[in-house]
Amino acid sequence: MPSTAGQSPFSLDNHAAYEAWRAGKLAAQPDSLDDLLVEVDDPRRLTDAEFDALAERIRRANMVVYVGRTGDDPDKDIPRLLGARFGLHRLDHNPGADDDAITSITVQSDALRRGFIPYTDRPIAWHTDGYYNGADRQINAMVLHCVRPAAQGGSNGLIDHEMLYLKLRDQDPAHIRALMHPEAMTIPPNVVDGEELRPASTGPVFSLGPRGHLHMRYTDRRRNISWRDDADTTAAVGALRALLEDETLPRFEATLQPGWGLLCNNVLHRRGRFSDTDGERPRLLYRARYYDLIDPSA
Repeated sequence: MPSTAGQSPFSLDNHAAYEAWRAGKLAAQPDSLDDLLVEVDDPRRLTDAEFDALAERIRRANMVVYVGRTGDDPDKDIPRLLGARFGLHRLDHNPGADDDAITSITVQSDALRRGFIPYTDRPIAWHTDGYYNGADRQINAMVLHCVRPAAQGGSNGLIDHEMLYLKLRDQDPAHIRALMHPEAMTIPPNVVDGEELRPASTGPVFSLGPRGHLHMRYTDRRRNISWRDDADTTAAVGALRALLEDETLPRFEATLQPGWGLLCNNVLHRRGRFSDTDGERPRLLYRARYYDLIDPSA
């Protein structure tokens, strides 16, 4: 990927680069979830062939679903070593994470996590991870590893954010310009009992990373969020939301099984409602968020 913004196909001023990238992106687009599945023996110790197969999907769609054989092994080295193999080392120590910065996603009702949807059985709307982080802590990649799925439900919808960018830019480049504005979207501060736990976060939806890659920061929640008050932003947000509801926009649905996981460049994702019937073995996934971008040649 080009290293400067002017050379990036995601720059609105670089029409030739965009058209070339667009043609390649559409040609490589996976047809179904099966195209994104890669069987691996142990994600902690990938063979060269397994690495190459995972990297090929990442290059095509910014994501891959690995089908591992570790079953319900709760070893956190599974997501950690897999991430490291792809150049992911800088973990985000978010408040809900465990001491090792890898988050155990399961139903929890303690004071720290109470009220946060990821730790409930409720559905989660389309979003990218860390959309409330400041510019110095943007999440570029993620590993979501399944130890135990829910008894029912809990599937993950997945959309390559580059495909969403492509569709929006094809509709009207003004949508992209509005969503790249540095004040496009504001997440209010998180205040509990009068104490500000997290400041307000204002920034663009789409932005260019230092390697010229496309970064997306978005949540489809409708409350406790502010959009820049102008006609172009209103039109762009409306077009974005319409595309998320348009089934012709390529998307995938994956219900992770024990030993399976998602490795991605922080693509758009959502979670369906789920239910657990075994209180002693509830749904458990590990989530590792990284400031790094996946390096498919690491």
